[in-house]
Amino acid sequence: MFNTIIINGSTGQAMNFSKPHRSSHLWRQLLLWTLALALLGASMAAHAQQVVGQVTHLSGVLSVRHADGTRKVLGLKSAILQGDTLITERETYTRVKFVDNAEIVLRPGSEVSVDKYVYDEKKPESDSVAIGLVKGGLRAVTGLVGKRNHEAVNFNTPTATIGIRGTNFGAIFCQADCGGIPTATGVAPPPGLYVDVSSGAVLVSNQGGQQLFNAGQFGFVPGMNQAPIIVPPANGLQFTMPPSISQNNSNGSNGVAKGAPVCVVQ
Repeated sequence: MFNTIIINGSTGQAMNFSKPHRSSHLWRQLLLWTLALALLGASMAAHAQQVVGQVTHLSGVLSVRHADGTRKVLGLKSAILQGDTLITERETYTRVKFVDNAEIVLRPGSEVSVDKYVYDEKKPESDSVAIGLVKGGLRAVTGLVGKRNHEAVNFNTPTATIGIRGTNFGAIFCQADCGGIPTATGVAPPPGLYVDVSSGAVLVSNQGGQQLFNAGQFGFVPGMNQAPIIVPPANGLQFTMPPSISQNNSNGSNGVAKGAPVCVVQ
């Protein structure tokens, strides 16, 4: 509010008239919008920071880049947040268990983003999982979300999207960096996305087309505009894990307990 003071010419007395500033309404609107944006930002930040998983096995150095850009080194039993990007260093394998009992294992030199992980045991219609394979390789096993709502789970890669069908599958994305992976010919595999299916099935699709891969089959996707194809086992790649990662024990460490059962996924 601004005050206007007028001097009465006949009496010489000052008269004070108050009138609203015409921009005060705009300021109030701006304040309300600022408050609304702040609340929205806080809500989005809280959503992004939701704990969705935990590191259960680790051999080597695992780091994380949070949604806000900060980075740190993780250890056993470290929490995984929605929006995190996991990065494994050389010689590092890690295994992560999610809130719906799904699991992923990362091989050395990998970068995997947990873009979205929404799970509510009582609300299947809200299920939504999106994992991004930026580089390297992973092995994934289906949790409750994938079992009750296949369409709710997607693994995104630079050349194709992998949809699951109650699955245990592996994916390796080569960018002239797979020379250390053994092949039947002894020659380094060409660049592209490789998939193998141990159980269930995966539907791999991109701009070139789509292909369903069943248990025991191997696939290859050379580029985002080239359709996925089934390849003979001799031409495929299979992501295998060291015993310290593939086996369970009682305390979640990276050691192998004597007599521990091998991780079996339906």
